[in-house]
Amino acid sequence: MKNDEPTVGRRVLLRTAVFLGIAAASTLVTAGESQTPPPGTAGPAPAGGPPPAGAAGAPGLRAAGPPEKSYRLRPMTAEAPARPPLAKPAVRARPILGLPDDAAHASAMALTFDDGPDPRYTPAILDTLARYQVRATFFVCGEMATDNRDLLRRMVTEGHVIGNHTWTHPLIPKLGRPALLSEIGRTSEVVQQTVGEPPLWFRAPYGAWNRAAFEIGADLGMEPLAWTLDTLDWKEPGTTAIVSRVQAGAGPGVIVLNHDAGGNRAQSVQALATYLPQLLARGYRMTLPTLPPR
Repeated sequence: MKNDEPTVGRRVLLRTAVFLGIAAASTLVTAGESQTPPPGTAGPAPAGGPPPAGAAGAPGLRAAGPPEKSYRLRPMTAEAPARPPLAKPAVRARPILGLPDDAAHASAMALTFDDGPDPRYTPAILDTLARYQVRATFFVCGEMATDNRDLLRRMVTEGHVIGNHTWTHPLIPKLGRPALLSEIGRTSEVVQQTVGEPPLWFRAPYGAWNRAAFEIGADLGMEPLAWTLDTLDWKEPGTTAIVSRVQAGAGPGVIVLNHDAGGNRAQSVQALATYLPQLLARGYRMTLPTLPPR
């Protein structure tokens, strides 16, 4: 039996080594799992909780895909289809001066209003247009638009078109190109921020155009629109004088210039309420501007 004692001792030592090895291996696994997970992983779930986000089957495995960090950089609207950008119009050498001369516009006229919106006069003009179910184009100044965004939203809701009339109504030929770009660009930004779409029409204050205005307007996606009938309401000549001028100048394809801001426009408000039903009774229909054939 003495010869057997060393053998028993070796067996004990061997078993002890095996147990120590298993314990050491368990310690290493536990330590590895408790380390901070790599950037972008969710880490181990609490006991009894769901597996980490991205786990696929076996614990510790992540589903294939981009790291979460880069995924967060995607815009929240990435799933929505992107709208194709509008094609920029060609640079014109002169503004559009009337509606197309075709059968579709044989009895059509267009009403336009400059310099607003003004909370003192624009709402009454909108009320008159709504009463006769007529749509018009409003060339707004940015400094007025930014303080009266509710009126911009009402215009669009009621089917009217918003055009760009610069920010402060300057004389364009006296401006350098950077200043003009700011005047036009800032106004388009306010309109887009407010109603969700940038203006597609541009009108130079005082009708004073230059090459830079045509180029900047086209680069911002706008067509230049002038007028063929000036009501001269900006002179405040009296309601009767404004009405008479409109009645005398009415005709197919005519674009009428009115103002809903820039001074006391009470006469403009009263004149519109008078001449609009008269024009409709004469068979004219009020429409929105349309691009003529090139």
